[in-house]
Amino acid sequence: MPTENPQGLGVALLSGALKLLPAVLPVQANLVNTVIAGGAVLASVAKPVAGRIQKSREPKVVLSDKDHFMNAFDRIVKELVKDKEQHPKELLDYLDEMCRYNIPFGKLNRGLAVIQGVRSMRPALLKDDESFFRICALGWCIEFLQASFLVADDIMDESVTRRGQPCWYKLPGVQVKAVNDAMMLESLIFVVMKKYFNRHPKYVQLIELFHEMTYRTCKGQLWDMMTAPIGEVDLTKYTMERYQHIVKYKTAYYTFYLPVACALTMVGVEDSKQYKIAETICCEMGEFFQVQDDYLDCYADAKVLGKVGTDIQDNKCGWLVCQALLIANKSQLEVIHEHYGRHCEESISKIKELYVELNLEEMYKKYEEESYLKIKSLIEDKADRVSKGMYTWLLGKIYKREK
Repeated sequence: MPTENPQGLGVALLSGALKLLPAVLPVQANLVNTVIAGGAVLASVAKPVAGRIQKSREPKVVLSDKDHFMNAFDRIVKELVKDKEQHPKELLDYLDEMCRYNIPFGKLNRGLAVIQGVRSMRPALLKDDESFFRICALGWCIEFLQASFLVADDIMDESVTRRGQPCWYKLPGVQVKAVNDAMMLESLIFVVMKKYFNRHPKYVQLIELFHEMTYRTCKGQLWDMMTAPIGEVDLTKYTMERYQHIVKYKTAYYTFYLPVACALTMVGVEDSKQYKIAETICCEMGEFFQVQDDYLDCYADAKVLGKVGTDIQDNKCGWLVCQALLIANKSQLEVIHEHYGRHCEESISKIKELYVELNLEEMYKKYEEESYLKIKSLIEDKADRVSKGMYTWLLGKIYKREK
């Protein structure tokens, strides 16, 4: 009589049981990888197990830089308006509306450039949530500055719309208060700075950077207004040399150099040469950007641009009129002198017709390509390996833009 093999018997019984499981537990049991070999049974039973509810794991949501940036804005504003013990609710509600109406719109490239710069040069700073938030907060400081300039600029230019909505000063409940609001938006930069950076080793350097860029921008704005004062047209002042000086100070420093310098500061760059390279590249980008703005003011669809172009009737010292003055013949110059800076549809149309006659649109397209290649070459020749991504990102954001 053969000797019984207890191990073989166990294998047979388990194998039979495994075959019966799908019938007994047709939903709950899912048997995989069953191997019966040499008296050993290897079976893995996939979850869920009978009698136990297994929760599926939610996939982790990966936020984009812009998502992080917008979330940071909401947190910043909520913290700015929560000092209810010191100020009445009505005032804080107004402050909240002012921030949310004027700041978190537009392309937000200035603020996002700070994140992109840090990502290019020292991405480890973005791995920690609070560190990422502080980088976002610094970017928002630039957007606060931008908002303060725009609120003031719209008042000075008597603009009607901004970013597809009525200018802040045009709202019935705002009007002249907008003058104070422009100053308030600027002052909030330093409230945010103190709250989130007062213990940071570069706190003083950042404060000085913002003060310096604000000062330079105000000088550019002043030179612009002195060149084209309201109600006074003197086209002898409209030279390319003067125009380039205006746009360097009025636009380039705070739009391009400031976010780049913020990123360089946050990643710990001490070499003054790197800041000088940044200034060179960013000032070229700034001029390119402003020329685009001048072109779009005249040629872009107002619905796409988000505002009604008013440079012709506002007597602006812009790229188009400076080019026209350089190439116009005697009779064409007479048209410019007679109609530029006049607030009537006939004069605006005459100037636009002259621009077509002078083929300024084609001149702009040629300038755009040449400037793009020049800036691209500057980045390639002067920027170091780790910062190239930051400059390339910025250039990509403005090349061929439509608003």
